[in-house]
Amino acid sequence: MPRLQGSRIMLREYRRDDLPWIRQWVNDPNIVCHLSDIFLYPHAQESTEAYLDGILEGSSDSRGFVIADRSTEAYIGQVNLDSIDWKNRVGRIGIVIGSLEHMGLGYGTEAMKLLTAFAFNEMNLNRLELDVYDFNERAIRCYLSCGFQQEGRLRERQYKNGRYVDVIQMGILKSDWKAWSQAVTGEGEDTR
Repeated sequence: MPRLQGSRIMLREYRRDDLPWIRQWVNDPNIVCHLSDIFLYPHAQESTEAYLDGILEGSSDSRGFVIADRSTEAYIGQVNLDSIDWKNRVGRIGIVIGSLEHMGLGYGTEAMKLLTAFAFNEMNLNRLELDVYDFNERAIRCYLSCGFQQEGRLRERQYKNGRYVDVIQMGILKSDWKAWSQAVTGEGEDTR
């Protein structure tokens, strides 16, 4: 898979030496509170290794990238396309910024824009979708700023932090993305 270059980050391949960085966030309640219930229980070292091995060996259903500093290639987080439906040309996005110090700096927005362009221009997907908890306002702003639209709300779908929260379903179509990217950049549809 090619590396995707942004202004401050790159989306690069996973490496075995990313394991310590992934281990830093995978059991951090400040990070995983925004993620799916697969992080409800602590993850053992062996589980994280098996996940990374699956990606490195190509046996995982997930296709994705490490979000890395453009100049040093240091791990910042990861963004994946999970559960790609090739017949219907749909991909489901999962993203995590792996440390609190890197949150709120625009790395997630830049990564989402790079991945969206790649998914539509290179993979020929027609639709991208994701779920986000209603309390994750920073992520919702990020997705809206990348052209995603709210398509649904599953009321009180998840139990998080002692209360029921809504899950917001968001998506973007290739045709919407082309119009959005042209309006934002003032250029043609390809923003690479």
